[in-house]
Amino acid sequence: MNLYNLFIKPYESYNFWQILFEFLGTFFGILSVYFSIKKNIWVYPTGIISTLIYVYILFDFGLLGDCIINVYYTVMSVYGWILWARNSEDHIHVEVSWASKKEWQFGTLLFLISFIFVTIIYYYKPYIDHNFSMENTHLGLYHLDWANWLDVVTTSIFLVGMWFMAKQRIENWIFWIIGDIICIPMMIFKGLGITSVQYLVFTIMAILGYVNWKKSFKEKVN
Repeated sequence: MNLYNLFIKPYESYNFWQILFEFLGTFFGILSVYFSIKKNIWVYPTGIISTLIYVYILFDFGLLGDCIINVYYTVMSVYGWILWARNSEDHIHVEVSWASKKEWQFGTLLFLISFIFVTIIYYYKPYIDHNFSMENTHLGLYHLDWANWLDVVTTSIFLVGMWFMAKQRIENWIFWIIGDIICIPMMIFKGLGITSVQYLVFTIMAILGYVNWKKSFKEKVN
């Protein structure tokens, strides 16, 4: 796969507004990660804008199953925003800490629930993407390739990461790093070269976030 097919060809059929919305979704996504590194509550407003843009993009392309998953992301972002607002003394920044054993157990349960939920979405995806019509539609997981199954896994990883971030736990970055690294080759396989670069940027930013939050906690303790 050459660079033209990877970065240019997929966008030849897009109109101006589709390209603009994808750019804005990416921009606000990166901005959201930047604010999260800084422990700034603006991580959530910018993140919600990004996910809502992708909800529109996916709906416009008729990818209703993926659209529903992004609605799920949006709801989790609202939950995180509420928690950060409650726990912030200056209404902007929050203090961070390591997760407890009980929180790890809940995170594991959340991963399993998310995995089942996303798998169910994919099971009904032919029906959902066919405008909720069963005409010439066959339910099942037969249409999933390895990239789709990785998508199920990474979605579950990201949702756990979002929950740990909402709780201001340093471990959230570990989930973002793992999920972002997996997404890079997955997006290349799907022909989404620009998105793969975005996840490379996310990986670097997540590593910086982990280092920054860990340093901030150490300074608070000492």
